[in-house]
Amino acid sequence: MPRSDDSRTGTTAGRPARTSRRRTLRREAPSTVGLLADAGDFAAMRAYRSFAFDDHRDYLDHVERLLRSLAAQGIHTTVALFDPEDYAEYCARQGLDPDTPGGRTRFTAELAGGSGLPYAGQPIDELLPLLVDEAVRQATWEYATTLLSGVGNCADCGQDIGTASLERAADALKRLVDRAGPGHHHLVCSVPAEDEQLLAVLHADTPGAGPPRIGGREGLDFVTVLAAGLALGGPGGVVLRSTAEGLRDRVHGWRLDRGRLVPLSAAAVFNAYCTDADTGEPVAPEPGVEYCPGYEVDEPGPHH
Repeated sequence: MPRSDDSRTGTTAGRPARTSRRRTLRREAPSTVGLLADAGDFAAMRAYRSFAFDDHRDYLDHVERLLRSLAAQGIHTTVALFDPEDYAEYCARQGLDPDTPGGRTRFTAELAGGSGLPYAGQPIDELLPLLVDEAVRQATWEYATTLLSGVGNCADCGQDIGTASLERAADALKRLVDRAGPGHHHLVCSVPAEDEQLLAVLHADTPGAGPPRIGGREGLDFVTVLAAGLALGGPGGVVLRSTAEGLRDRVHGWRLDRGRLVPLSAAAVFNAYCTDADTGEPVAPEPGVEYCPGYEVDEPGPHH
């Protein structure tokens, strides 16, 4: 039987094949990078002696080079915000020393299932605001979900109010988009809650023929925030802006009132759109925009 050893070079004939297979497996093993997005978080991590960086810009440049290197190797990489407070709490729960690379590695691995984004080759300065937006979106969804789970059951029929509100919100979203007509639709739902302002943004497209196309994650976020507004019974609102080729943009509006989504008049939509939210001062109407009344999207009858 021929030997695989090469006595002249001291190598093994099968080694290159094994190395190639390991590289293939490495490309199929995803990576997660925890990123310190702002200077305050970076300064907090500098308190650990094992943290190797002392300049935030230099740190970001090194992270960008790492991400590009992983991408060049064909490795799928998720980038997530690294929160020093969450990290310290995680280490305390797990009994880990936070001033170790191993502690940071284990915490970063936990981030893979959170609000991270797949790295798509963009520069680090473009990636940072996307990560912040994703973290805000995830926090909003979690808070709205917590609110819905805490509303309880209807005193009259015993039905879970949170579940019923989710069903109503999903139906309302379908009617919002269906009745807006063909075009691209940009929807915003805003609900003031006790601890923070809930805000969800949704983009939908309605072709001339066929059902509307609504992004799955955006749709879930929008429905959850709207459901929280319906369940809480407090103030809030929805604005829909439609864009279609050859037509002026159209803006419709609704307000949340005691658990119902009530259409606004054209004048109310105009006033809301043409008033500075911070100062209350009038703002000039946007050219090429038609301010329209809302239309019925909430089913008549009693609701929880």
